[in-house]
Formats: sequence, C-alpha cells, structure tokens
Amino acid sequence: MITVTHATYVDDFRIRIVLSDGTNGIADFRGRLDGPIFEPLNDPQYLASFELTEHTLQWENGADFAPEYLRDLIHQTESATDAMQRSRGAGQL
Repeated sequence: MITVTHATYVDDFRIRIVLSDGTNGIADFRGRLDGPIFEPLNDPQYLASFELTEHTLQWENGADFAPEYLRDLIHQTESATDAMQRSRGAGQL
C-alpha cells in the first residue's frame, strides 16, 4: 500500500508530495477540484491547510485523495511542466 510520507504546500494549487514508493514531486490541483467535498479546496489558503494522516492528505471538511491518485497527479504535473519547457525552448531556436 502506497502512503504519503511528507507533504509541503508550495504555492497557488501546488503541493510537494513524497510517497512511500519513492515518488517525490509537485502535484498541481488547479482545475481538478470538482464536486461538493472538494469545492472548499479551490481556495488556495484552505488547500494549504491539509493534515497528513496515516496514509494521505486530509482536510478539515473530510476531503482526501487516494495516494495512487496523488502519484498519478504528480506524473501528470511533471509531464505538463516538461511540455511547457520544451515549447519555450523551441521558440528560442
């Protein structure tokens, strides 16, 4: 079972997360917080108020994410960041 071992709020909608499987990166939650339970997390200040439970991040309203989802989100964030950096570099040629 994968667990969140460490997490730090970075800025805006981004949280740096370390998982027990060795995954370590930034998860960008921007545009991914739909539904009644996640609506309060659209406030960056509230998003930053998470607590680390036995296995994941949790907020006062009961919202949480499966560690597997967080791992996927980290990889998606990294892919999007890599693509943006490549497109910026291509424009400089």
